[in-house]
Amino acid sequence: MTGTAILAAEDLLKAQSWRYATKKFDPSRKIPAETWSALEQSLILTPSSYGLQPWKFVVVTDPDLKAKLRPASWNQAQVEDCSHHLVFLAKENISEADLDHFLARTAEVRGQTVESLEGFKGYMMGDLVKGSRSTAIGEWAARQVYIALGSFMTSAALLGVDTCPMEGLQPAKYDEILGLAGTGYRTIVACPAGYRAAEDKYATAPKVRFPASELIDRR
Repeated sequence: MTGTAILAAEDLLKAQSWRYATKKFDPSRKIPAETWSALEQSLILTPSSYGLQPWKFVVVTDPDLKAKLRPASWNQAQVEDCSHHLVFLAKENISEADLDHFLARTAEVRGQTVESLEGFKGYMMGDLVKGSRSTAIGEWAARQVYIALGSFMTSAALLGVDTCPMEGLQPAKYDEILGLAGTGYRTIVACPAGYRAAEDKYATAPKVRFPASELIDRR
C-alpha cells in the first residue's frame, strides 16, 4: 500500500505524547507474550546502514539476572521492576566474513545469487572493512544501535508499553555479567520496558520541549 497511511497522524502524536522515560514501573504487570513478540519483530525490522544489522538484543526477564544488572545500572530500580529489560549490543568489528554472511542471507531472501552481489560487497568492503571508516567501526555500529533504540521506543508507545532508555550503566560490567567476552559484541545502551506504576508522579508531567520555531528549519 505504497503512500497509504496505516496509522492516523493524530494517533501517532497521541502515542508520542503519552510516552515518557518511565521512572517507576509496576512490577506486578508483565507485557503479554503476543505484545512482546511484536516488539521483538519491530527490532528485527529496524533499518540499518547497508541493511547490515551490526547488533544483537539481549532480553532479560530472569529476576536474578535483573538483580545482578541493577548495581551496574547506577542502582536504578527500573531494571528490576520492569517486565522486560532490553540490552542493546553492537558488533565490535566488521569483517569480510560478516559481509559474506549478510550477502548469503540477502541472496536467500531475495532469490538472487551471491555472485550477483559482488559489486555491493566490494562497495561495503571499501567502506567498512578496508576504508577509513574501518578505524572507528565500533562507533559506527554503536550509532546504528541507537536507530534500533528509537524504533523500539516508538513501537512500544504505539502498543501502550512504557520504556525508559538508559545510558546510566556500566557497559563493561554489563558485558561481564552477560558473558559477552569473546562474542564480538559489547553493551551500548539498555531499555527497561513494562507498564508505569500508578503512583509515578512524573507520568503526567508536561513534556518540556522547545517550540517548532526553534527546532524546525524549513527551506
